[in-house]
Amino acid sequence: MENDSSQVQSLATGSGFQTFPVAPGYRVNVRSGPGTNYSVIDTLPYGASVSIRCQCDGTTVSGPYGTSDIWDCIGNGRFVSDAYVKTGADGYVANRCS
Repeated sequence: MENDSSQVQSLATGSGFQTFPVAPGYRVNVRSGPGTNYSVIDTLPYGASVSIRCQCDGTTVSGPYGTSDIWDCIGNGRFVSDAYVKTGADGYVANRCS
C-alpha cells in the first residue's frame, strides 16, 4: 500500500527538487531570508509553482494553507512562506537548510 507522500510527485523540472504549486489567486512575495523581516526581492506570478531546495524555521505566517513558521528556499537566497505553498503536509517535506 502506498503512503500519502507518494501522491505528491515532482513535476518535470530537471532540478532534482520537488515542485509544488503556490496557492491559486495569490502573488507570493519572495524574500531574501526566512521571515517577514527580510526584504521582498521578487513576487511570484499567479499560478506559479516552486522547487523547494530546503526548508527552515522563520517568522510565523498565516496563509491559505494554514499558519506555519516553515519557510521554503526556492533558490539561492530566495524564500517563500510555506503557508502559501501546497506541499500536502503541515511539516517539512524537504531537507532542512544548513
